Amino acid sequence: MSEKYERLLEFLAESDEWVTAGELADRLGVTTRSVRSYVTGVKNAARPLEVIASSTSGYRLNREAYASFVTGLRSRDAEPGSPRERVHFIIRGLGDALDGLDVYDLAASLFVSESTVEADLRKVKLLVEEAGLSLVRRGSSVSLSGSELNRRRLLSRIFRDESAQGFLDLENIQREFSGDNLGAFKSDLIAMLDEHGYFVNEYSINNVLLHIAIAVDRVAKNQSIDQADEHPVSETIRDIAGRLDGLIRSHFDAALSIRELTYLSVLLTTRVLTPGHDEPTEVVAANYLDRDYLDDMRRIVRLASDEYLVDLNDEDFIVRLSLHIRNLVARAHENSYSRNPMTRSIKGSFPMIYELAVFIASQIQRREQITINDDEIAYIALHVGSYLERQNLREERVTCAIVCPNYYDMHVVLRSKLEAELGSDLQVDVVITRADVDWSGLSSDIVVTTIQAPAARDNVVVIQPFLTESDFEAVRRAIATVRRHRRRMEIKDELLQYFDERLFWRNLRAPTEAGMIRTLGDSMVGLGVIDESYVEGAIERERMSSTAFTDTIAVPHAMEMSATRTAIAIVVNESPMTWGDNRVNVIALIAFSASGRKAFQNVFDQLVEVFSDRDDVQRIVKRGVDFPSFIDELVHVIDT
Repeated sequence: MSEKYERLLEFLAESDEWVTAGELADRLGVTTRSVRSYVTGVKNAARPLEVIASSTSGYRLNREAYASFVTGLRSRDAEPGSPRERVHFIIRGLGDALDGLDVYDLAASLFVSESTVEADLRKVKLLVEEAGLSLVRRGSSVSLSGSELNRRRLLSRIFRDESAQGFLDLENIQREFSGDNLGAFKSDLIAMLDEHGYFVNEYSINNVLLHIAIAVDRVAKNQSIDQADEHPVSETIRDIAGRLDGLIRSHFDAALSIRELTYLSVLLTTRVLTPGHDEPTEVVAANYLDRDYLDDMRRIVRLASDEYLVDLNDEDFIVRLSLHIRNLVARAHENSYSRNPMTRSIKGSFPMIYELAVFIASQIQRREQITINDDEIAYIALHVGSYLERQNLREERVTCAIVCPNYYDMHVVLRSKLEAELGSDLQVDVVITRADVDWSGLSSDIVVTTIQAPAARDNVVVIQPFLTESDFEAVRRAIATVRRHRRRMEIKDELLQYFDERLFWRNLRAPTEAGMIRTLGDSMVGLGVIDESYVEGAIERERMSSTAFTDTIAVPHAMEMSATRTAIAIVVNESPMTWGDNRVNVIALIAFSASGRKAFQNVFDQLVEVFSDRDDVQRIVKRGVDFPSFIDELVHVIDT
């Protein structure tokens, strides 16, 4: 499957509803004619499976057929056909062939012309050089030159590129590099690490298992690491290396050198492991962290707390985050970042937490003179988000009235079950055991009742006297609806006061993200809202990580709140523009004043949430033809 087909299927997989050709064209940045061509290509490739359903409403993924199709693609041992597959096939061949490969033999084995192979080799050269290797050409022979370590990193990269987005599949790794059971090896490895007091990062461990499988495969082909580690090895690394040796011998019947085992142990400690599983915080800090380093981390966390008005000044949180950051810095210096399959969902669902992580990452970047990418920022966001969740800073409980006519204390059992299942989300403030209910007098957020209400009300959930799982789900949906409505009502008046007709545009174009930020920023400068340094700060923030938090809206901003007043300059475009890896219809440059710090958290999250639903955005795009109609449509969406 080529990249354009994969992107088409990825967008369809995100929706359970029909998606029009126009919507897909906007997402892919192509014409509707091209979309129809891509759909036809996928259908031809998937026959006899009906992967994509077509109708006058658009296109929709047949998920069962799609799952079978993907399984077939992974298990099929076919010759490489697409340009990307050929490039990866050539790289794998070059990695195994000490004497190089012949261009004419490659063309014959791939059933393509020599000119096609030459074009593929130009792409190979770019990937090879990015990995610190070089492509050597002597007549019709081509070979790789460079260290074994860089060859392995290149193999790891192309394997990850071939894998579906998300977690690496152990079966695919096993099929490519090893005939043994990687799942059993992983279980024993995790058990060993847990026994010796390590936290294990499940998001990253499969990436290290890929490196272990590659190492076993390469050593079996007499391709060992050919460079010694210049740095002294810690006792921890030596200990892990010894235990890893026993597991590899047991599961793979392979003996790796101490140099190989040390390299793999370093990968484990910098990508997967955090020490101090069952140790007190003060012991972990004393044993594993330098005092000056920890003081610097306390300073950075204090800055983040002050800037975003959240309480992160907890010693346990700071110590655990510091251990993670220490490993992150080691990875960054090696230009070997951990991938995070949750990055996109974290960024789109929790923009404020992600923004906090960006701020912390920016401070680390300056301190360490490194670059931190989106995946690593998302890992920091996981630390921040889990801590805030534990502190119960996210949402208050929803109040509930229970209506259950008395019959052998059935209402007591009903209340007990609801509180046991949903007690952390639900606060029961009244129980009515009569059948003659004054429904209009009920002021709770939701009403859970075993009898029908006389008139349909959005906040009433009718359940069975004996609660079923579907009843619990209905109550959960009602809780989620109340919370969403509550958040939107809290922000509605505040959000609307930050818009200004002089800072509203429709169908405004710019060649780049920085160009759009400058255009919007100049207007704000002209009104005295911000100065040029704020514009440059917003561009610098954009370079760190794209502010396209969803597929519909980008929210550029600076990390310093230096505006004279809080304001939003907004662009609504009928045709989306490229912003990072997304294509967005709405761009909102936000400028916050120091006095607007508290509002920043609410406005930021809610602005992203309001513009996260594609149908809502399309309604605003189509109907918000000028500033008054834009405000009308925005209010409608918030109130819905």
